[in-house]
Amino acid sequence: MIFENLNLIEPILKALQEEGYTSPTPIQEQSIPVLLQGKDLLGCAQTGTGKTAAFSIPILQKLYKTDHRKGIKALILTPTRELAIQIGECFEAYGRYTGLKHAVIFGGVGQKPQTDALRNGVQILVATPGRLLDLITQGFISLKTLDFFVLDEADRMLDMGFIHDIRRILKLLPAKRQTLFFSATMPPEIETLANSMLTDPEKVEVTPASSTVDTIAQHVYFVEKKEKKDLLLHLLKDKSVESVLIFTRTKYGADKLARTLTKAGIRAEAIHGNKSQNARQRALTEFKNHTLRVLIATDIAARGIDVDQLSHVINYELPNVPETYVHRIGRTGRAGHEGIAISFCESEEIPYLKDIQKLIGKTIPVVSEHPFITNEGMFQYGNATLSYYDPETKSVENEVFYRANAMKLGDVAQSMTIRDGVGWIVVNNSHVIFAIDINTFKEVGRITNLASPRYIHFVSDEKAYVTQIWDNHIFIVNPKRYEITGYIECPNMAMESG
Repeated sequence: MIFENLNLIEPILKALQEEGYTSPTPIQEQSIPVLLQGKDLLGCAQTGTGKTAAFSIPILQKLYKTDHRKGIKALILTPTRELAIQIGECFEAYGRYTGLKHAVIFGGVGQKPQTDALRNGVQILVATPGRLLDLITQGFISLKTLDFFVLDEADRMLDMGFIHDIRRILKLLPAKRQTLFFSATMPPEIETLANSMLTDPEKVEVTPASSTVDTIAQHVYFVEKKEKKDLLLHLLKDKSVESVLIFTRTKYGADKLARTLTKAGIRAEAIHGNKSQNARQRALTEFKNHTLRVLIATDIAARGIDVDQLSHVINYELPNVPETYVHRIGRTGRAGHEGIAISFCESEEIPYLKDIQKLIGKTIPVVSEHPFITNEGMFQYGNATLSYYDPETKSVENEVFYRANAMKLGDVAQSMTIRDGVGWIVVNNSHVIFAIDINTFKEVGRITNLASPRYIHFVSDEKAYVTQIWDNHIFIVNPKRYEITGYIECPNMAMESG
């Protein structure tokens, strides 16, 4: 499929060719014919799928063919100023040969340049809810001539508390209009809102709700909070990390991390709601032009940053809402390009990680070879599995997942012996026996430098025997002090007897 097959007009095809686009993405291929027929659309599409072009191209084409009246014909409502600017750039790029005018309005800046553009006349308006309602109240905007209404990132709108503004705006729209509704996720409250706005819509869903795109390689690093900055500096030494978008939970955290990186000789800028619009736009422009390598953002900017071939996204702090993870990493791996998403996970964030994996339906691979790995994180999460079996119910009551610093991918837990509330995990490949508290799941000690351990047999609190695989002697250990105290040679013992 190529764009020529979608019955697009020459001015738009020429602009697409200049932008380097020849083939539509799946959502564009499915949505554009539906919208050109005048039908309402319900689109469930994650970031990075090309949905902005999926609605901007047909709106431009229909207005180019039929626009003979004055006034605003298309309104695109979006949650953030960054996303509004991005959508405006798309209309400018694809509509450069149509003669149609557009304006972008948002808060946080003076309104005069925006009202001047409105006075000069525009057919397409991209807006955030607050500034739109403000300028309507002042009499600068009328929506009576509207033919197209697009609600973009609907789930994000609700997350940010815009539901009341949306309802106010809906009351101002003409009843006869074509409505386009896009959301990355489709929980019940979003479906209710969509049903109240749409008339016999066509539904387009290009990927399962809340899935991540296949072109993104995902990794998780277990590291405690105080060492996260050291791990980040360690990773940024790698020149293959060409451009990186780093997410923090708070504005303060973003600013603090930017100062830390700058002090270490790595230029970085932070972008969030407290920054002036000029500062935000300057940082975004430098990042898009690849003159700024590191940009730090809060979630409010997660869906407003569109950078060609962004190589890496780093979750410096995991989000407590799993859907936010999908939106964050969707900044990379866009339009078929490959991308890498790295997540730092401290012990307290492990529940967030499990929620994320449940949502996306896959286990994120753990990077166990790095200088700042945390035992507790690996302990709670890793891939050696020990199951507690209840003989009365004949079922596995629960499972403990364990992976310690000394373990490697592919290691196998040979056996586990529980004594006085401590589980002794024998790991042959790593020549180690780990002692863990089975109530708290915390490591309390380890016996190292064993040859090929198979079982540990207790004689007393201070004496135990460790039998071997592929060895002809038995170690004597002191479990209380976690040390080897001697060994017994068994020259006639079978090599695999254990």
